[in-house]
Amino acid sequence: MISAQAWADARILWDYHRMHHEPRPCSVAVGLGSHDLGVADVTADLYHRGMAPVIVFTGSTSPTTRTRMPRGEAVHYRERALQLGVPDSAVLLEPRATNTGENIEFTKAVLAEAGIKVSSVLLVSKPYEERRSYAMMRKLWPEIEVVCASTAMALAEYADSIGDARMVVDMIVGALQRVLVFPGLGLAIEQEVPGVVVAAYERLCADGFTSRLLPADVAARPGA
Repeated sequence: MISAQAWADARILWDYHRMHHEPRPCSVAVGLGSHDLGVADVTADLYHRGMAPVIVFTGSTSPTTRTRMPRGEAVHYRERALQLGVPDSAVLLEPRATNTGENIEFTKAVLAEAGIKVSSVLLVSKPYEERRSYAMMRKLWPEIEVVCASTAMALAEYADSIGDARMVVDMIVGALQRVLVFPGLGLAIEQEVPGVVVAAYERLCADGFTSRLLPADVAARPGA
């Protein structure tokens, strides 16, 4: 069971992670691979709304997705988008990335190879990955504008859709740790983290929501 206090703390982090950007037309929509096919749904919807003329789905597999998406995250995302009416000609694949830094660098290479000029990216992720992904994009691809997007679900609805509330809270906590430590590792820009968010994060860590935290030795070295 997740206590009422833990849920309240998770909602604090959930709200902080979301950038609250208003979607607008961009050069390309990039769907960041994960266990959540909802990222592909949101990306397809944005395409149909005319927010981007082309999509890049990026991602290989991870311990979380190896069973759920055996053909790779980007491949499963593409299949979902085609089911939702996105034409195959509008989808590019980047099937090798195993972390967000690689998502960004490998996507840049795919777009360059395709001859697509990019001035702005509509970055589609899980809701609790918006802020970290934004910070990494601003560090690793600083010359382009970034607009973040994700499902509009509230935390409880999202956790129900995933089917594992404990994993979702663990991931929310892990994402906040990365917001805190990645700037010092040269992987992301600095962002203000309000004290109330840090306090909620520390309570959740103390309550054992730590399975997605980077080990201390990894978090302290470049390339984490």
